[in-house]
Amino acid sequence: MTTALKTLAVLDIFAGSPRSLRLPEIAKALGLSRPTAYQRLLTLVEAGWIEQDEQGRYRLSMHVCRLAAAALEQADLGSRVQPVLQELVDQVKETASLAVLDRGVPCIISRVESDSVLRAEQKIGTTMSLEGSASGRILTAFADEITLRRLKETGDPLASEDVLAAARADGYALSSGYTQVGVRAIAAPVFDVHGKCTATLSLVMPETRFNLESVRKPLLKAAEKITKMQQGAR
Repeated sequence: MTTALKTLAVLDIFAGSPRSLRLPEIAKALGLSRPTAYQRLLTLVEAGWIEQDEQGRYRLSMHVCRLAAAALEQADLGSRVQPVLQELVDQVKETASLAVLDRGVPCIISRVESDSVLRAEQKIGTTMSLEGSASGRILTAFADEITLRRLKETGDPLASEDVLAAARADGYALSSGYTQVGVRAIAAPVFDVHGKCTATLSLVMPETRFNLESVRKPLLKAAEKITKMQQGAR
């Protein structure tokens, strides 16, 4: 099992990179010799997870997209959610994202961009701060006891209890403003059939366009709609 886990750790390196990687880069990121890193890459290539481009660099294959899509569907966060995000973007003219906790950090899994030339650039797979991001604050504020304990055990900073209490009372959270200078975000929780916060819906925009009253109600309404989808309501 240890060998398998070490091989799968290679995938995390690619998940955090916006481009294909060369063997020396991968070996350095993993703290391995080139022959050892190559053997792990070879295993993933044979399994169809990794492929080489024309320059001999390595990248994730499209097989990953198929599994990612299946994971979203099985979590009831698949194709049904996209129209809700699109409707929200059409209404407020800002970019909307859906994020979940992935190994203790908020990660964007679905996104609809606004048509504005001036917008915050965050791709699917982007991870965010638990402490400073709006999504991180919501996922912490509405976490169940087990999840919250695990988040605390990571040692990563969390928002203050005052901030988390305000998020629970208001039903939404704002980003701190210091994790991405000039950008503001607002996020709301999405709950499953058991009442567990499984995701956040957020809007992100340049700080110069941020107006709480114009985005708060549409965001809360869209988050409630996705919650009803997860809970099987019509």
